Amino acid sequence: MAAQTEEQIKCSFCGRDKRETAVMIAGITGHICDRCIQQAARIVDEEMSTRLRETVLGSVNLLKPADVKMHLDEYVIGQDEAKRSLSVAVYNHYKRISQKDVSDEEGVTIEKSNMIFVGQTGTGKTLLARTIAKVLNVPFCIADATVLTEAGYVGEDVESILSRLLQASEYNVEAAERGIVFIDELDKISRKSDNPSITRDVSGEGVQQGLLKLLEGSTVGVPPQGGRKHPEQKLVQVDTKNILFICGGAFDGIDRIISRRLNTGAIGYRNKAKEEDIEKENLLQYISPSDLREYGLIPELIGRLPLVSFLNPLDRSALRRILTEPKNALIKQYVRLFEMEDIKLTFDKHVLDYVVDKALDYKLGARGLRSICEAIMMDAMYEMPSMDPKPEAFKITIEYAKKKFDQSGFRKLRAA
Repeated sequence: MAAQTEEQIKCSFCGRDKRETAVMIAGITGHICDRCIQQAARIVDEEMSTRLRETVLGSVNLLKPADVKMHLDEYVIGQDEAKRSLSVAVYNHYKRISQKDVSDEEGVTIEKSNMIFVGQTGTGKTLLARTIAKVLNVPFCIADATVLTEAGYVGEDVESILSRLLQASEYNVEAAERGIVFIDELDKISRKSDNPSITRDVSGEGVQQGLLKLLEGSTVGVPPQGGRKHPEQKLVQVDTKNILFICGGAFDGIDRIISRRLNTGAIGYRNKAKEEDIEKENLLQYISPSDLREYGLIPELIGRLPLVSFLNPLDRSALRRILTEPKNALIKQYVRLFEMEDIKLTFDKHVLDYVVDKALDYKLGARGLRSICEAIMMDAMYEMPSMDPKPEAFKITIEYAKKKFDQSGFRKLRAA
């Protein structure tokens, strides 16, 4: 068979002559030019990216905001404003990353909706973040900002946050890049002083600066086992542009900053009608980014946390409902524990009111409910598994509850 001339050699896909192309690659029965190769490569990359996105996001249980809030209501009592904000934020975030690109044909870029919760301890900040991750079925981790320090100092680097997320996703990088990170105690890394100092603020402003690259979205080298214990390990590259960051903190004392801004403590003539509209018992509902800046967060960090929400202090009614209503309510847990011992546990309704009263007296929030219940139930949980025969039923009366609580270590504490 005679060899083909350049005029006879054509691309089997586009039909171009060999003279019109830079490179023509010959196959067994045909040819392909460099232009078709480039176009095919783009098609393959797009198809593989789509399949990867469908694989990772296919496991995400993406619900409408109202449905997300309905699921949150099953586990978290009250805090409707915070739940609405969180539901909208996560819905928009995962709707954003489900698209082929975060920017459309008109060049409109959809930014991340990182958010920050401000509320007293025990009001449900961590529970909200953990529950939303469970509802959406995405990797989730909690990081404590108090242990973070600037790189090069004793403590943990900010990259250790992503190490926990990798572990939660079983080292599936693609899944981790679409997870949720909750950074607790953010207020503990506030800038210590506005005055310049000869010493570095390595656990305050230095950490805030280090968090910027994570919150904004960048590719970070992450040591999968933690950086300082295993310095020889190979870094895993993690892109944070699609990781949702939720921050929380008590920000103790920020109510005074809000009060000063609202001028609620002014002396002299003032707009009395405007003052009456302000609920002085819950000033956190008026929080603004300027208050966070005055508290000690740097403007760059605040800008990367565009959504600011608050959690209301828990009153007597909310604490009472927390004991019995959620799916994993504390009383339901104790009943289940005794059922595993074939003992039917019941509570006098006055006992629940007593537990709530003590939680309010000691200002322990929802977390304090369990501590008080443990103090009351400890002797019963210690003794009854060893009884022979075991009682078929056990009722906690108000007299029993008061007696056991007074015998516990709580009596040494001083009520607020």
